[in-house]
Amino acid sequence: MEAAYTLPEIKIYRSPWKGFKLMLLCAPFVAFSLYDIIGQKHIEQTLLSWSSLLFFGLGIPFGLFLIFDRRPQIIINETGIYDRTAYHDFINWNTIEHAYWNTIYKQPFVCLIIKDEFRHLIKSKKRLQALNPFLGLSEVNIHLGNISGLQQEQLTAFIVAMKDAPVVDRSRLLKRHFEKIA
Repeated sequence: MEAAYTLPEIKIYRSPWKGFKLMLLCAPFVAFSLYDIIGQKHIEQTLLSWSSLLFFGLGIPFGLFLIFDRRPQIIINETGIYDRTAYHDFINWNTIEHAYWNTIYKQPFVCLIIKDEFRHLIKSKKRLQALNPFLGLSEVNIHLGNISGLQQEQLTAFIVAMKDAPVVDRSRLLKRHFEKIA
C-alpha cells in the first residue's frame, strides 16, 4: 500500500492573546455600565449606560471568537500563499512580481505586487481597495497585526525567495525556513 504524498506547508495562526486583551479592555466598561444601570433612576443616564454596555459588551463575544478560532490565518506551500482575510484563494508564486512590507499606524503588512498579465485574476475582498495606493499598500495585502511573533521582514524575504526559486527547490525552501517563519 502506498503512502499519500502531502505537500509541505507552513500554517500560521492568529494569536489568542489579542482576544484576551480585547476582553480585558472591555470588561471594566461593561462592569461599570452594569453597576450604573442597576443604581440609576434617571432615564438619561440609563440610556448612556445601556449604549456603553452594548458597545463594550460586543467586545466579549468577539474576544471569545478570537481566542477559540483555530483556523490558519496564513498558509504557505509549494503552490503559493493564502491569507484568509486578504484573498479567497491561493496566490500562485508565478503571479507575484514583488513583495514588500509596510507599517501603517503600528499595523504590519506584507504587500504583494501582482504581475500585469495576472491582475485580472486577483479580486481582493476589501471594499476600500481604491485607498490602498494612498496608504502605500498594493492590490493584495497580508495583515500581520493579529499574528504575534511573526516578523514582517522575514516573511517578506521568504516570499521573495519562494517566488524566485525554481519549482523543484520550493519544497526544500519550505522545510529550511519553517523554523524561521512559524
